[in-house]
Amino acid sequence: MTDILKEVLKFIPKSTDISDSVFEGANIVLYTKNKDFFLNNNGLIKEIVDSIKKRVELRPDPSITMDQEKAEDVIKKLVPKEAGLSQILFDPQRSIVVIESEKPGVAIGKNGEILKKIKEKTLWIPQIKRTPSIRSKLIENIRAVLYENNDYRRKFLHKIGKRIYDGWTKERRSGWIRVTFLGAARHVGRSCILLQTPESRVLLDCGVDIASEENQFPILDVPEFNLNELDAVVLSHAHLDHSGLLPYLFKMGYRGPVYCTLPTRDIASLLALDFISIAQKEAKDTLFSSTDVKEMVKHTVVLDYEEVTDITPDIRITLYDAGHVLGSAMIHMHIGNGQHNLLYTGDINYENSNLLQKAITKFPRLETVIMEATYGGKDDNPPSREKCEDELIEIIKKSIEKRGKVLVPVLGVGRAQEIMLIIEKAVRKGDIKDIPIYVQGMVWDVTAIHTAYPDFFNASVKKAIFHKDQNPFLNKIFHHIGSQKEMQQVLEGGPCVILATSGMMTGGASVEYFKALADSDRNSIVLVSYQGPGSLGRRLENGDKEIRMSENEIVNVKLNVHILRGFSGHSSRDQLMDFVKMLDPKPKKIILMHGESSKCLDLASSIHKQFRIETLAPRTLDTIRIR
Repeated sequence: MTDILKEVLKFIPKSTDISDSVFEGANIVLYTKNKDFFLNNNGLIKEIVDSIKKRVELRPDPSITMDQEKAEDVIKKLVPKEAGLSQILFDPQRSIVVIESEKPGVAIGKNGEILKKIKEKTLWIPQIKRTPSIRSKLIENIRAVLYENNDYRRKFLHKIGKRIYDGWTKERRSGWIRVTFLGAARHVGRSCILLQTPESRVLLDCGVDIASEENQFPILDVPEFNLNELDAVVLSHAHLDHSGLLPYLFKMGYRGPVYCTLPTRDIASLLALDFISIAQKEAKDTLFSSTDVKEMVKHTVVLDYEEVTDITPDIRITLYDAGHVLGSAMIHMHIGNGQHNLLYTGDINYENSNLLQKAITKFPRLETVIMEATYGGKDDNPPSREKCEDELIEIIKKSIEKRGKVLVPVLGVGRAQEIMLIIEKAVRKGDIKDIPIYVQGMVWDVTAIHTAYPDFFNASVKKAIFHKDQNPFLNKIFHHIGSQKEMQQVLEGGPCVILATSGMMTGGASVEYFKALADSDRNSIVLVSYQGPGSLGRRLENGDKEIRMSENEIVNVKLNVHILRGFSGHSSRDQLMDFVKMLDPKPKKIILMHGESSKCLDLASSIHKQFRIETLAPRTLDTIRIR
């Protein structure tokens, strides 16, 4: 057994004046008081990295960094005006300065020249972040929480590293590996898997089923699950059925790390706050508070796609693009020293969409896959995305002719932004009249977050967002609706399209709009999301013409109901089969979940027959030993 920090320091000459050596999660950070060594270490840090195979970073000790006011002046002089500098934030505990800019490329400079100059003149480590095209109060609040708690964060990240490297050895191996399905087994909603080894306890997702009364939450009161022993949570993406119960863990005392992408952290926080808001409006008890959401943010560790990091002594993860929503990730887990490789897909889309590239299928190693089966049934092959786009535009045209309104209940994350792109393109091409598109409340906030992270989009959308005059989300046809008064004005006004949550109509503004528009056949509703059993959306899908909203309220449905299944962020049956076919390397075992029982079983049978891979479709609370 070896102390890895002592091993690292053996490489370092005393003249370098190392003042501190700490962990930042799985990364090792060295602080030096020697200015010359900081600016030029002559390849010594690379030599250490090559030897221990871990990420090592050199930073200046906070005592030698330039005074913050002076450093800010220097930065403002060095960064060109055309970069659109918007904010400079200092993290003094870690000697980092975050520079927000409308054009990060200009702020970085050719070959990083401007960053080098900032580093040389101020001895701060500059990090460039993009200013969102649409101002996001949430992103500002999240950054404020992180900076207000930077001392706590430094200690927290060091604690994670100590746990990861406790008794560090290059030859670390595990014994058995098993997974327990605490939710979403033969069920869509409340995704939650507990992965255990003799060394580690890791939770993959922790969601809710907002359409269910009886099976709304993962089953956490089982012998296998002990919150005090939990090492980490890894979040595949921000949708509530994967992230919605996460703040509750913090309410119950969890203080470990949550690993996810940057957009997932921001959007999961927004959806959690919206979840609280809807519960309060409906006079329901709230599971957690905004304080618990803040705790979640404080304990989040963000990763880029294909960034490798240890999360426990025997588990290393890499996040890969899942193609489902902004920042969605498949979680590749390298368990033990090459002992077993597990892929948890979360939700995947194996098709290029208007926003995103399709899920990737090539991995370094692969033995077991835990995979979604939302549309795993033999008949789950909807019309093409292109055909559904044409149909949506035709529905809008006909509604305009009848002087009606079109309500599109959307998932605030992903589906809403794709529909916005489709309509914006149709208006720009002259396919439909320039009518107002009203974007309700949270959808606008999520769209603002989308504009902050264009690198997660496909190439064409990324390019458009980089140019203000081409940014589709800034088109004047879009109008933000944020109050009851504005909502009433929309209902009293002329023809329009309304994008509102929730996509399954289990709550939120879409239900209010539906009740107001249902009485006229001039109006239309277009269902573009998965409609869970028991949801209002599923009842409309089934053709119900009389909807009981409450004991004293019945809505007669006269508006036109349209169902377009081709916009899904989930893969169709054929796409799921193609995904398995293209997996490289070919796995030995596939476990199906996140689908209704018949769909999980159907897909499991088909995969086994066609690819000769062992398949399983567990029930909730089943435990499977995968090694």
